[in-house]
Amino acid sequence: MGRVLAIDYGAKRTGLAWTDALKFIATAIGSFPTHELLPMLDEKVKEGPIECIVLGFPRRFNLEDTHNTQAVLKFAEILKARYPEVKIDLYDERFTSKIAANTLAEAGVSKKKKKEKQLINSISAVLILQDYLQYTS
Repeated sequence: MGRVLAIDYGAKRTGLAWTDALKFIATAIGSFPTHELLPMLDEKVKEGPIECIVLGFPRRFNLEDTHNTQAVLKFAEILKARYPEVKIDLYDERFTSKIAANTLAEAGVSKKKKKEKQLINSISAVLILQDYLQYTS
């Protein structure tokens, strides 16, 4: 039984989260520069085992592509080739950044902290993962 790892992929920064071995708890791993992502994923796959990688799939409310949709699809193909033994799932990420920002506001996090994109990316990855776990259980 392996973990599930979630990715909130961005052009500059990418948020990561993963489950415990029993897939009960989603925990933020952090937010990393996207150009450093593949070595970080190699580490996590070795540390895992990783059963599934959930890649946040960006779409607009009307289901049209966003500026990042094609980059995510291309990254999904890279993941499939790099980790053929790991299931790769695209999962709707609409509103996760907005929900993450609202969560920070409700938690009383300062405006300066809320603007830190890396914190939002990390929380977004957790939200994608939590929703995915609920959807698949």
